[in-house]
Amino acid sequence: MAITGLLMVSSLTAAAQDKPRTVPAPATWTADNGNGTFTNPLFYDEFSDPDLIRVGDDYYLTGTTMHSMPGLPILHSKDLINWTFLTYASDKLDLGPRFRLEDGKDIYGQGIWAPSFRYHKGTFYIFSNVNGQKTQVFRATDPKGPWTRKEMKRSFHDLSVLFDDDGKVYAIWGYQGIKMVQLTDDLTDAVPGTEREIIPASADPKGGMGEGVHFYKFDGKYYITSAWFAGRMRMPAARADNVWGPYEVNPAISTDEDFGLAEGYRLEGKTAPFKIIPPNPAPNGRLSLHQGGVVQTQTGEWWGFSMMDYNSVGRLLSLAPVTWKDGWPYFGLPGNLTRNPRTWIKPDTGHISAPHAPYERSDDFSGTALKPVWQWSHVPVDGKWSLSERPGFLRLRALPASTVWAARNSLTQRAIGPESRPTVALDAAGMKTGDVAGLALFSQPYAWIGVEKTATGLDIVQFDQQTGDSARVKTGATKLWLRADADFMTEKARFSYSTDGKAFTALGRDFTMVFQLRTFQGVRYTLFNYNTLGVEGGVADFDSVEIFEPHPRGLRRPIPYGKTVALTAFGKTTDLATVLKTKPFTVVDTKLGRVALKSGDRYLSVDGTGKVGLAAGTPGPAQSFQWIETPTGELVLMSLTTNRFLRLDPQTGAVTADSPGPQSDGKDGVRFVWKVK
Repeated sequence: MAITGLLMVSSLTAAAQDKPRTVPAPATWTADNGNGTFTNPLFYDEFSDPDLIRVGDDYYLTGTTMHSMPGLPILHSKDLINWTFLTYASDKLDLGPRFRLEDGKDIYGQGIWAPSFRYHKGTFYIFSNVNGQKTQVFRATDPKGPWTRKEMKRSFHDLSVLFDDDGKVYAIWGYQGIKMVQLTDDLTDAVPGTEREIIPASADPKGGMGEGVHFYKFDGKYYITSAWFAGRMRMPAARADNVWGPYEVNPAISTDEDFGLAEGYRLEGKTAPFKIIPPNPAPNGRLSLHQGGVVQTQTGEWWGFSMMDYNSVGRLLSLAPVTWKDGWPYFGLPGNLTRNPRTWIKPDTGHISAPHAPYERSDDFSGTALKPVWQWSHVPVDGKWSLSERPGFLRLRALPASTVWAARNSLTQRAIGPESRPTVALDAAGMKTGDVAGLALFSQPYAWIGVEKTATGLDIVQFDQQTGDSARVKTGATKLWLRADADFMTEKARFSYSTDGKAFTALGRDFTMVFQLRTFQGVRYTLFNYNTLGVEGGVADFDSVEIFEPHPRGLRRPIPYGKTVALTAFGKTTDLATVLKTKPFTVVDTKLGRVALKSGDRYLSVDGTGKVGLAAGTPGPAQSFQWIETPTGELVLMSLTTNRFLRLDPQTGAVTADSPGPQSDGKDGVRFVWKVK
């Protein structure tokens, strides 16, 4: 990766403890900064194809879960920033052998995707696509469930549904050419004769609409947002006075916002060894926020939600202030439309919530049910796993499989960035010859560290699908700790093991994690047990899983209020104060994560054109900057006058506040590295 920021590699010294004990909930990423601001992403683990609704004072969110089961999580929030898990709308979706990972078939990268979340007259609805099936409709009168499922009579690709004021219900779907039908009152089919194309495909690369549509009606006017993924990712929108059109298209209400993150490793090919394309730091728009919609708070504010390909950790969800201009809901702030500040003031919903994450990631399996963070890779074989056969352990019985890819009853949870370390305590005493059990970084390619029972005993093995290499050591221990250190900034992972839970020994080479579309998911931490001899094997008892995040606040550091700092342009050696021929800057707190930069008795100041100078007096908006850090840890300063970023021109040395945001190659002079003098 061209830009690695300030990432610190974690050590291999954390210890696991013997039972009885409860795994403590470690510090984890929350978007809420605790000072009235938030920092994107809302979750640092995958939440793709989001749809978000408000019902009264409550907000509800769901998204794509593909092949993972249970599916369609329902999250609830009062402030749009802090979310609580309620339930899954789909406990399991068993629609044939492929959904059960049988007969050599799978639904990796398929299943449930692009849901449309709606509420109408006391009922919650989720309309969801399922590959090879008709559109599924989930219903509930309480978002906590129970949810029921009914299949429609046809499939609508990437649909969105609108309940109109006159009682009619419409569905739109498609890519570029957008179609619409009126739905029957029972929501099972299209009203005959109503299907038509409302927005034709366009030969103009800046015209037409994308996929992943969201359909709204605001103040009597109809709006559609969509995702354009070819070339530079962006979010087109359309509007009309009549539900059937004609629709006017705006090519981009959001574009080019990647927070300065560079494109990581990419995959080509269908079988290992794959062709792995190295990271590309060029600002090519391939990571831009691109699929989502808008919501209005009960206080009248407008906010946009959309996802971004965050490399191998998966597709992550972000929130943006919305500015209406010329009748269009632009993501971003006045003066910098279509761009999304990574850090900004929390929405005014009339509610204040304590910072919290929707899931507990660590688990000692002492409960009677799996924590909601867990999902099976396909429909599980319920009789072959248990939390009760050996209380305090997850027991997986080995079913026949040739590889971890084909292993049934694999239990997964989403990896979390920017760096995290799963440690698994495993009792292998019940394994039989041919059994392989352990911890996988499941993706394509995948890698794992585990235990293999051979005719001569137990081997600890680390396997890399891309290279086909195995590292192997024999062990006489049956109680083992298996660990992966996953760094999603460098996209490298390292594996290690321990026989006492204290001293860990590295095994195998570094593994390269890749963003890919075979599973259509980011890396997943996966527990597995399978038998390579074509028979049912023994049992693997998982004692605990602990997910440690070395940097739960990301790569950010506390703002150095009251300190004098050196601000150096990224990749340069000259201090900003030296360029401006002034005294070093002291950081002054102007509240809400904002700062003024004081030099002597003057402050760095920005006028309406983005011109930078020094001004005396009490700091106001012209002297205030939102302190924002990029995903890779560098500082960017957004002027509250222009809503654009301070920039030290690499060629001319001029200092202005006119940049729309940091470029992924770091060559635009927007990033700064700071240290206390």
